Amino acid sequence: MNSPAQRRRPPTAQQFVLGELRRAITSGQLKPGAPIRQEALAEELGVSRVPLREALKTLEAEALVVHEVHRGYFVAELSLADLREVYRIREILEAEAVRQASARMGEQALAALEAAQREVEDAAEAGDVSGMTAANRRFHFALYETADMPRLARLIATLWDATDAYRSLYYAEAANRDHVVLEHRAVLDALRSGAVDEAVRILDQHRAHAVAALADMLQQG
Repeated sequence: MNSPAQRRRPPTAQQFVLGELRRAITSGQLKPGAPIRQEALAEELGVSRVPLREALKTLEAEALVVHEVHRGYFVAELSLADLREVYRIREILEAEAVRQASARMGEQALAALEAAQREVEDAAEAGDVSGMTAANRRFHFALYETADMPRLARLIATLWDATDAYRSLYYAEAANRDHVVLEHRAVLDALRSGAVDEAVRILDQHRAHAVAALADMLQQG
């Protein structure tokens, strides 16, 4: 992780540590199954163990880390069955979010999607996995939140949180980053023309590509 001096700290030490841990997980710096060594991490970040423990409890509630008695905290791992279940539930919920969002899709919402897509493409071109992960999330949630169904958006966000560590593995491959860029462009084209069924179909394909690639990685591992 970068030195704390290289970042501007949020208002509290716990928020700072939470942000650093989340970034390390979503960027792939801490991979699924990796142990979180609290003493070394507290020293590296320049904080006491108290905000670190609180941050870990928050991440445990988000299913990004797990705690094992007498062993400590680890980045959460998913089985292939878990991964497929999460993506299947996302397929159902996100289809409804897209249909509802399409009915409310105006120029402002489209502009937000296009701005997020430019960030996705910039990060993809630079090979910036962490930046692409963040921009990709902004793109998708700019769409889902247009549905104006906050409970639905929160449910979808919970499912995304559970697979963040795996998303970074997917984006580590240049071919996968290229797929994402092209699929996002196709989604935007469909939304601009009001072709909601086409947008849903492309997003289903978008998720299927990710699941297939991740399944290969998990089976090889």
